[in-house]
Amino acid sequence: MRHSKGNKKLNKPTDQRLALLKSLVIALFENSRIKTTDLRAKEAKKIAEKLITLGKNGTLHARRQALKILPNKDIVKSVFSELAPKFKERAGGYTRITKLGFRRGDAATISLLELVD
Repeated sequence: MRHSKGNKKLNKPTDQRLALLKSLVIALFENSRIKTTDLRAKEAKKIAEKLITLGKNGTLHARRQALKILPNKDIVKSVFSELAPKFKERAGGYTRITKLGFRRGDAATISLLELVD
């Protein structure tokens, strides 16, 4: 069944939501860990794991699909050349979400999204 297969709206219009998630994924690949709210971390995790899986495939078609998801050539190149070989034997679960607590201002749940070593 197809229940609950959509994405979370994050209280943003579509273009702002996609830009936010792409910037979170870029920051994750550059710094290997980011601190953000729990829901944003879960949505960014989906995109990051999909890109690493495409990087493990390594074909030209997979690279073009990755560029369609994340149109940043430098990041896609580093995913395909550096990150994907690290996760070659791993069947999935390339990222980890650790809950850190609550933000002081609005009590939002803060999580740490990081790449598994």
